[in-house]
Amino acid sequence: MQDYVPERIRKLESRVKDNEFDVDAWNGLIREAQTHPIEKARKTFERLVTQFPTTGRYWRIYIEQEMKSRNYEKVEKLFQRCLMRVLSIDLWKCYLSYVRETKSGLSSYREKMAQAYDFALEKIGMDIMSYQIWADYVAFLKGVEAVGSYAENQRITAVRRVYQRGCVNPMINIEQLWREYSQYEQGINAIIAKKMLDDRTRDYVNARRVSKELEAMTRSLQRHNPATPPCGSAEEAKQVSLWKKYIEWEKNNPLRSESLTVISKRVMFAYEQCLLCLGHHPVWYEAAQYLSSTSKLMQEKGDPVVENLKPAAINICSQDTNSSKILSDEASSLYERAISSLMKSNMLIHFAYADFEEGRMKHDKVHTIYQRMLDIKDCDQTLTFIQYMKFTRRAEGIKAARLVFKKAREDTRIRFHVFVAAALMEYYCTKEKQIAFKIFELGLKRFGHEPDYLLSYIDYMAHLNEDNNTRVLFERILTSTSLSSDKSGTIWDKYLEFECNVGDLSSLLKVESRRQDAFKSEYEGKSTCLLIDRYRFLDLYPCPTDILRALGYKVDMTKSVINLVRILLTCTTCCKESRSSNKPTISMLNPSSASVEAAGGTSIDDAGMKKAGFAIPDISQMIPYKPKLRAIPGSHPVPGGEFPAPGPAVILMKNMPPPRSFKGPFVKIDDLMDKFADCSLPKEDWLKQVNSGGGGHTFSVSSGQSNLRFAGVKRSSSRGDSDDESSVNSRSSVPPVHDIYRARQQKRVK
Repeated sequence: MQDYVPERIRKLESRVKDNEFDVDAWNGLIREAQTHPIEKARKTFERLVTQFPTTGRYWRIYIEQEMKSRNYEKVEKLFQRCLMRVLSIDLWKCYLSYVRETKSGLSSYREKMAQAYDFALEKIGMDIMSYQIWADYVAFLKGVEAVGSYAENQRITAVRRVYQRGCVNPMINIEQLWREYSQYEQGINAIIAKKMLDDRTRDYVNARRVSKELEAMTRSLQRHNPATPPCGSAEEAKQVSLWKKYIEWEKNNPLRSESLTVISKRVMFAYEQCLLCLGHHPVWYEAAQYLSSTSKLMQEKGDPVVENLKPAAINICSQDTNSSKILSDEASSLYERAISSLMKSNMLIHFAYADFEEGRMKHDKVHTIYQRMLDIKDCDQTLTFIQYMKFTRRAEGIKAARLVFKKAREDTRIRFHVFVAAALMEYYCTKEKQIAFKIFELGLKRFGHEPDYLLSYIDYMAHLNEDNNTRVLFERILTSTSLSSDKSGTIWDKYLEFECNVGDLSSLLKVESRRQDAFKSEYEGKSTCLLIDRYRFLDLYPCPTDILRALGYKVDMTKSVINLVRILLTCTTCCKESRSSNKPTISMLNPSSASVEAAGGTSIDDAGMKKAGFAIPDISQMIPYKPKLRAIPGSHPVPGGEFPAPGPAVILMKNMPPPRSFKGPFVKIDDLMDKFADCSLPKEDWLKQVNSGGGGHTFSVSSGQSNLRFAGVKRSSSRGDSDDESSVNSRSSVPPVHDIYRARQQKRVK
């Protein structure tokens, strides 16, 4: 009877089956596995570390589960599998805890624990979070019992050596370690302490400065993310950019060290940390290239001896070993790690590895690399065979390349490109036109249904300037049954183009007629479109784009799209250059022109884009993205900056006094708008009565507090011209609602 599986776990398993890199689903399975005994959960953990072999967090969870069950033999095997390649600080702390827990009862515990600490500091001591390991190591050495003055001196020397190594290593809490070291030296001998501290102060200050820069550089890095294939998300692009920035910062030698060994050690540690999160990205190649270039640089400088060489990616070697050779071997081993783990099916890394070994004249290893790639099942090996042929031709001659081509013909996974590459190799390298012709003919039997292969064969024949043989090839292809009629359109177009270039008018008209007969249903009523094909040349057409579109002519948009992409890339480059040089990219004085100067000095207008049939945006209103915290009044602030006011408005604002010259009174806009909203306008008969000279009507502007009389007669003067003083007094007895003068008088009285 099968064990019951909850519905939630079945859904998680289904998600993992659909997407084996679904991190959220895997995290759910981990939480579930941690609730079960290790015997039941071990299968899930094995699947996890197989899918994410560079994630130290998953290895640590797996190992801790085994340690809870005291399966120490399995724990040691797990450490052997992951410890050397996964430079995760949490995983190494787990390793030290395991040694401390399992070896404490042995008589050689002190030696084994000291070796474990030295091993950990050698591999992970450069990590920015490694302070705890340094502090624990010092505490362990201080706790060792020393009997006699010789043993006491040995302990003091060991503690001092660890302190001195740690105080010049950039990391968080380096100040705390320096204070502890100062107190330790003062406790031994105050006189010697001053000299010891003065000798190390300069290196400590330098390390402290780099520590702060390193903390700022790595603050946004998500170092515990599992390695997943590129997905193109914004967050992923941000992380890739941050890792590259961090690695480039290490390459710039922030410690200002004069030793290439120290520089390469720190750079390779940064690469190793990056590969834990971006193992599916081509960072492997960049790291190997750095090792290779550093090796060549050491060889040029004549650095024959390795002194204290202990980088994370470089094995310990004796002082008599050539350092440049060691770095070169480590580059090779890095490539080997890549094709053995996450980049197992990545052709790019395999080809780069093969070229690297070819440069070292290790041809047997190159054959092994290509053979390993060819052994991968269910994979298109066309490009692998092509590159393999090129290598054998370079290293062993054309006969060896022919043997590889023979092997490729027997492989069912290849496509027609192998035959094209082999034929062109014979034509260009051996100048054997007959052999190339035979290879094309051999491929014609197998790929006669592929229009791209047929076009490659036709191009080859056309380059030979053998017009009759080219016509015969066209006729063979178009009359064969292997090529379907729906795929023969490109062949007919090529045939028509060939006759336009080398044939006469009668042969041209004959091909046009045959093509029209082959596609009667498609070309019916489109004789003008066929005429366009006769006179076009490359991307030049005898009619404007609008007329072509009206005629229903299908323009090949491939080249237009490529040109558009090239224009956009050029514009992007120009924008970056203009931002760096503080020069405007688009002329704001004449926005209608909208011409962008490319890097080469040519002017790119929108004619090419209009020709391609793409919509052209109105860039006359474009403004540079320069947001401001406090915009100047009247500058029309928008989220992206300040929008320029229209020309007449600019003239008006120049003639107006500045805003600071206005002291009040200030109008309450909301109250004013409320008054307008509550205003009841008169009817149309009132306007007619006013125009005819009749009496006007009164209408309320406010809510009955004051009435304003509109009439067709002139308003009476208040200078005493009227004898009716009572009426004047009655009108003046009711003050306005918002009388500023009276309000000020009342304030003074109060």
